[in-house]
Amino acid sequence: MKRIGQVVLLSGSILLGAGMLTPFAGSPVISEASEINMPPVSGFISHDELTRELNQIERTSNGNVEVDVVGYSNHNREIYKATVGSGDKVVLIQSEIHGNEKVGTKALLNMIKKIGKNNSPEMRQLREEVTIVAMPMVNPDGSELNRRGNELNWDEVINQFPQLEGAEPSWNYYTYTNQYWDYASNPGFDVNRDFNPNLNYVPQFEDFPNNSSEPGWFITPEAQTIRDVYKDLQEQFGTVDVFIDLHHQGEYVIDGTDIPVTLSLSSVFVPHPSTPEGEKYSEYADVYNEDFSKQLNVAAYDALQQMGNSPFGNISLYSQDLDLPGTALGSFALNGSGAVLFEVTGQTQSFGQKKMGQLTKAVEEGLYGILNSLATDEVYELDVEDYDKIPLTDR
Repeated sequence: MKRIGQVVLLSGSILLGAGMLTPFAGSPVISEASEINMPPVSGFISHDELTRELNQIERTSNGNVEVDVVGYSNHNREIYKATVGSGDKVVLIQSEIHGNEKVGTKALLNMIKKIGKNNSPEMRQLREEVTIVAMPMVNPDGSELNRRGNELNWDEVINQFPQLEGAEPSWNYYTYTNQYWDYASNPGFDVNRDFNPNLNYVPQFEDFPNNSSEPGWFITPEAQTIRDVYKDLQEQFGTVDVFIDLHHQGEYVIDGTDIPVTLSLSSVFVPHPSTPEGEKYSEYADVYNEDFSKQLNVAAYDALQQMGNSPFGNISLYSQDLDLPGTALGSFALNGSGAVLFEVTGQTQSFGQKKMGQLTKAVEEGLYGILNSLATDEVYELDVEDYDKIPLTDR
């Protein structure tokens, strides 16, 4: 396992994920003396366990998986990437940018292990045609605290970016307390609002506090690390063909039914740069590829539908009228990546081993649907209009 110098990378290096236990800026505040009732995390992977598992996967992969430390959280926990495959098509997948959205990490580890060790024709084709870069648990401080936000206060941001002295803290800075989380005594940021389509952006005083429909700033070490991995892949391959972000949401039903949603998909995170609504993104119009993003989503949907009459078939579309350039998905889509959001039902509720296994398997099957269709070029033949046939989520 390769490691970078053990310092936080300073210079460059969504509504999304909002579930029934997810904190919002307007969450009801309780008194300091009230008890904090943390949701359960039994059965999920800790950061130490992630380290051990990645080391084992690398050791037993016959050289097919390479694991690197690519950055550090604010509290000096490693942020990893695992690379498998050597193809020209590049796929970047991340999980747990919100620290209480944990199913994606287990699914991602299972996938890396299988692709790295399995020598079936399908897995060999994946390794030959696609370079898969997985970043599991990209918000390890938040994961250890079992909360959405990371662990970073505004004074620490000022220390890194002195030009922000006197600026109002960014809108995604959590300082509240409710029945689940105490950000008042231990503040943090929603890392998934800290991205900017301008990958070379340096924080400017006048860009604070902004809002959800404006770009972020790369002020958190976690977002800086993800951005740097993305830029490195651009430099190496010319483009990052696909970016997939694994999240959780609340418990919803498919629109017009009482069928519980297993997971939701989406390809739309900003208005199209060629439309009046998306005019502010016009500089990205030449590389933005919404149709390809929709084809990738259709590939995931079709793979899950093929599993038959089961919970894996209960797939819906996430909210479509979004303008979230500060998310990783919005920023990277504007940079030309086909983008896919997975929103698994629930947060860290105790569903039981069987249900959690189903949700993990659903994420894996959706990912394989995308990767296999990319390796065989079948994704480019999928009907873009099938995307709009995916049922909506009743939110």
